[in-house]
Amino acid sequence: MQYDIIIAGGGMVGSTLACLLGNAGKRVAVLEAHAPAPFAATDPYDLRVSAISRASQRALVNAGAWQGVVARRACAYEAMQVWDATGSGQIRFDAADLGEADLGHIVENRVIQCALLDAIQALDNVDLYCPDKLAAFEVGADSVQVQLHSGTTLQAQLLVGADGAQSKVRQLAGISLATNDYGQKGLVCVVQTELSHQDTAWQRFMPSGPLAFLPLSDGSSSIVWTLPADRADTMLLLSDADFCREVAQALDYRLGEVTAVGERAAFSLRGRHAEPYIQPRLALVGDAAHTIHPLAGQGVNLGIKDALGLAEQLLKSRGDVGSVAVLRAYERARRGDNVLTQKAMEGFRLLFGNTLTPWKILRNTGLSLVNRLDFVKYQIAKQAMGI
Repeated sequence: MQYDIIIAGGGMVGSTLACLLGNAGKRVAVLEAHAPAPFAATDPYDLRVSAISRASQRALVNAGAWQGVVARRACAYEAMQVWDATGSGQIRFDAADLGEADLGHIVENRVIQCALLDAIQALDNVDLYCPDKLAAFEVGADSVQVQLHSGTTLQAQLLVGADGAQSKVRQLAGISLATNDYGQKGLVCVVQTELSHQDTAWQRFMPSGPLAFLPLSDGSSSIVWTLPADRADTMLLLSDADFCREVAQALDYRLGEVTAVGERAAFSLRGRHAEPYIQPRLALVGDAAHTIHPLAGQGVNLGIKDALGLAEQLLKSRGDVGSVAVLRAYERARRGDNVLTQKAMEGFRLLFGNTLTPWKILRNTGLSLVNRLDFVKYQIAKQAMGI
């Protein structure tokens, strides 16, 4: 089977890229080992959610998937409240002050994947191979040949690795990976609280790591609690009542008592960066190219930016989409932003984790100062939102 582009990985980033290219007339194959479970409105909320920025929302609109997202389940958040547990420093962002309806949306990853799957299936020039996955590939002078586990052989001008942090494409290509183990885990679950979340994302920075409460449309909140790995494992073993008390206290009772908690899970946190992103006839996007600390929820948004950046370069090309010149333009456009964001998140982690008095004074003073400087504050907000 002959394609323009083969995408290994049909998650949020790979499927967004496939739809953007498919809508522009490219012939695309998507390889995915597991289809998302069908969604029903009565399903409990999933553990894994993403804070979708306005820029990512536009990308999903262009991919033909956003209507499918909002038809299922999504919660717009209108404000963000951030404060330091070691002092009085805080900052608040309000969509109304920006003249915007919201700052973004909290959406379950499965909801996004289901909406993108619908969009892919509506495109005659995009073929989904699922359940199936890449077994091997061979790069030639003018094409790349891909063998699937099913025995099928595909050929294209370009192979894209969108297959996650453990990318098989990256491994087979021999691309090196710089890794920083943060020694932390992200504990995730859905909780009910005594007080309304007020369509606000709440985040408290503690020396052990930040705790974020992300609003969901039924009034519950999805939490992401960054903790030292051993403490996260201990928190998983607590009774529901004890866990509810711990997490309410950790948020400083901003939403009152935590009255109920669902299933809990914890995931190891590591920063990763591939060097390079490209080889002849091969490109990496999303978690296959980079992972960052989740304290600002920018991981999936960076991945979608990769999809947008690669699609832009491929669609500008009038010839071979797998040429090194085309792929280098993509890498130049995306590497700087990804590195800057990764280092900024690591810097925030170290800044807020430092318990020395001068650092506590610095960050609390800085938060309060920026909160009073409306122009600066909302330039930061607009940059994060992509507007």
